[in-house]
Amino acid sequence: MMDATIEQPEFEVIVVGASAGGVSALQQLLAALPADLPMPVLVVLHLPRDRPSRIADLLGLRCPLAVREAEDKQPLVPGTVTFAPPDYHLLVESRSSLALSVDAPVLFSRPAIDPLFESAAEVFGSGVLGILLTGASNDGSAGVAAVRSAGGQAWIQSPDDAYSPIMPAAALAHAGADAVLTLTSLCSRMKGLAR
Repeated sequence: MMDATIEQPEFEVIVVGASAGGVSALQQLLAALPADLPMPVLVVLHLPRDRPSRIADLLGLRCPLAVREAEDKQPLVPGTVTFAPPDYHLLVESRSSLALSVDAPVLFSRPAIDPLFESAAEVFGSGVLGILLTGASNDGSAGVAAVRSAGGQAWIQSPDDAYSPIMPAAALAHAGADAVLTLTSLCSRMKGLAR
């Protein structure tokens, strides 16, 4: 497992993807975010498309940052956590705004992880930190590849540590990672991203 100490790059945005087992993993990860985190955090959790989600409210209870569900064309705000809403892909539109898309599902999911990671890599290049957590599909693999190709970093939950190892294992096989970490180690690294 890779968990060597590395020099911390200057990230401009954090993108996070999770699926099966993701609610519990995200509860821990978001609770570990420092209150003075200087960059926005954008999250895709695979959600049912046919009903409203209360996930931002639920996960905001223990997160020291403001947590909200995305709206189309909203500003990209440092120090906030923004979730993709049900049935919409969340995209980074520019360095200052987000967009929602009703493009076709990716690997049967909308929202999907790949469009978020790919759009963030296109806009922010080497300033992206992509974090891929537990999940039971191959969503995220292309996104991790895009982040790393653009010079950003990808931290992936160790498949051995994940509730569902399929998604992190698929991304590792497809694109590799800059760090493969237990959820506990990921949370420790989050605390190191303070101003």
